[in-house]
Order: sequence, then structure tokens, then C-alpha cells
Amino acid sequence: MSLMSKAKKLDPLAPRHLDLSKGVRGKYYDRMKAGTNIVLIAPDLLDTFPDSESVNEALRGLKKIAARSVRPTPRSRKSASAMQ
Repeated sequence: MSLMSKAKKLDPLAPRHLDLSKGVRGKYYDRMKAGTNIVLIAPDLLDTFPDSESVNEALRGLKKIAARSVRPTPRSRKSASAMQ
């Protein structure tokens, strides 16, 4: 790939100024209300998470692990002699 073709390729995570003047207010309101969330996956993760189901499966597994590993941290108690 030449330097020119690399320069022309858009970075999907780069900030862009979007023209929203032709947008339709409330176009996706019903879909959003139904609970649809859109998440952008970094290009380097697309081979690991090619679709929504693979992402959801990984997040469910992470949620189970996190729930099992949560333990209250013991607070250190200061004795009366240490406070003086």
C-alpha cells in the first residue's frame, strides 16, 4: 500500500464534523426506546468480535467473573493508642 492510499483511508475513530442539517428528528426514537444500543468496536477487535452475539457473550462472561470476584475490602481499624 502506497503512502497516498494510506493517507486517503479514513480513520473510523477520528473526530469528524458531521452535517446534521438534513437529519430527521425522532427517526430512530422507537428503536432507541426499545433498548437498541449502538457501540463502535475498534478495528483491531473485529476479528475477535465479528457480531453482536459474540460481544454479548463475552460481556456476559465478564459480568459473571466480576460478580464472583467482588469482595468487600476489610477496613483497617485504628486502635485508641494509634490515634494519639
